[in-house]
Amino acid sequence: MPRPVTLFTGQWADLPIEEMARMTAGFGYDGIELACWGDHFEVDRALAEDDYCDNHRKLLDDAGLQCHAISAHLVGQAVLDNIDERHKAILPPYVWGDGDPAGVNERAIEELKNTARAAQKFGVDVVNGFTGSSIWHLLYSFPPVPPSMIDDGFSLLADRFNPILDVFGECGVRFALEVHPTEIAFDIYTAQRALEALDHRAEFGFNFDPSHLIWQGVDPVQFIRTFADRIYHVHIKDAIVKLDGSSGILSSHLNFGDYRRGWDFRSPGRGGVNFEEIIRALNDIGYEGPLSIEWEDCGMERTFGAREACEFTKKLDFSPSNRAFDAAFDEAND
Repeated sequence: MPRPVTLFTGQWADLPIEEMARMTAGFGYDGIELACWGDHFEVDRALAEDDYCDNHRKLLDDAGLQCHAISAHLVGQAVLDNIDERHKAILPPYVWGDGDPAGVNERAIEELKNTARAAQKFGVDVVNGFTGSSIWHLLYSFPPVPPSMIDDGFSLLADRFNPILDVFGECGVRFALEVHPTEIAFDIYTAQRALEALDHRAEFGFNFDPSHLIWQGVDPVQFIRTFADRIYHVHIKDAIVKLDGSSGILSSHLNFGDYRRGWDFRSPGRGGVNFEEIIRALNDIGYEGPLSIEWEDCGMERTFGAREACEFTKKLDFSPSNRAFDAAFDEAND
């Protein structure tokens, strides 16, 4: 049976949840992945108000929408990051507080724990998100970076995330890291190292998103096969690499949507991701969760793009075969 196709609301947080639900259903989606910003899913209210989760669930039910995951990318970024003024724009005021870096880290840790509790109360068992990274700025090893500095970054992951994951485990919820630049894991090797740092505990896995891999030269299908038991959620998102000899994959400090960039995000099916092989790999590992559209394309009107992406993904997906294609020949010879 084809997997549910859902829409991630992170890029639509300017719209109230009521309008977002109506639009998502109208586009043809089976469900919705709620961002924990805007009013789409408010962790503090979910825990403080007895009827918040029930009202949210009824709103989605009335629209005919499933919800398999909520997403805490923004607050997760502040768990491991070296905090600066940029973070104020992405965090709730009660997490930002006075902006003292250590305090922001501590409050982000508590908010992520509370997100697990809110997810349990809401009835979903996956929280997608980011971890941030204290060592991303050391990516290019100059001045020379001693291995101990990288070791310290992964040790910090263990120190800060193990208590978070303890709460996830108590709640029966899993954390799915979106492997992504600026996170502790951004490719296959760093994802392996993150798992090792956390002793491969079951509460920690991945939100697979091919768009963040292909421009790095990382094979998305190889990622799926490498982490077959850790793919807890899937984003359908596309990107295109268009190196012209002037800008490389580091993109020259040019904003998304600037034609001079060496790569950019595209609406699903309009970039360079080989979704056919991704679906086949997901079938091979037995992934039965949602295919969630994270829609980003600076060159396309978003309602057109979201509707088209839903149609594209529903046409793309298919169930695996339970028999060999030539089995009929053997049956005919019996």
